[in-house]
Amino acid sequence: MNNSGEIVYLVDDEACIREAITDLLETEHLTVMSFESAAMFLEHRRDDSAGCLLLDLQLPQMSGLELQERLARTSSLPIVFISGRGDIPSSVRAMKRGAIEFLTKPIDSDALIHSVRAAFERDREIRRIKAELAELQQRHSLLSPRERQVLPLIVAGFLNKQSAAILGITEVTLQIHRGQIMRKMAAGSFAELVRICGALGIPGGMLRPGGSASLPGRLDRLQ
Repeated sequence: MNNSGEIVYLVDDEACIREAITDLLETEHLTVMSFESAAMFLEHRRDDSAGCLLLDLQLPQMSGLELQERLARTSSLPIVFISGRGDIPSSVRAMKRGAIEFLTKPIDSDALIHSVRAAFERDREIRRIKAELAELQQRHSLLSPRERQVLPLIVAGFLNKQSAAILGITEVTLQIHRGQIMRKMAAGSFAELVRICGALGIPGGMLRPGGSASLPGRLDRLQ
């Protein structure tokens, strides 16, 4: 296994194809785990720092497109499809669902390696974004119920006096809440606080000055 923890998962029901692809990728110092069916892959518990799924379109019991659809519900694992025949409708369907590439057999070695590298890069980026979002959600969870009401008003650009009037509290109390929000959200500036709220999907811009506020009750989550 390579030191980076990157793993290529190969699902193809033809042993000769699995062996050929594995040999090729191992010459590039890539770790490959192969499976002869979608069911066997689904039974495997992943443990990698970055992953890529090389997936045959035609598989017994569960097709490659069916596996892609199933994985989409719980995983963001990048997929590179491989097929023994040109199937334009299937390739379009696969790409629309987010596949990295759709390669036909016999597979071009350079195209395969390039696709795998691109898949690893995408997986690392998705993981980075998810980790950042989880950190921001953790900060937001530290806010009190009142601070969660104040936050969208701040982001919307309301003056302290306006925000205090909307919430029925004093301006001094509002300022205290604002200071606590900046500290708990670890925001060094108003611009950074706005960026954080944008990532969390907190719609401050939907609030109306002088009117009742429609405050968000939950966070949008990255799928």
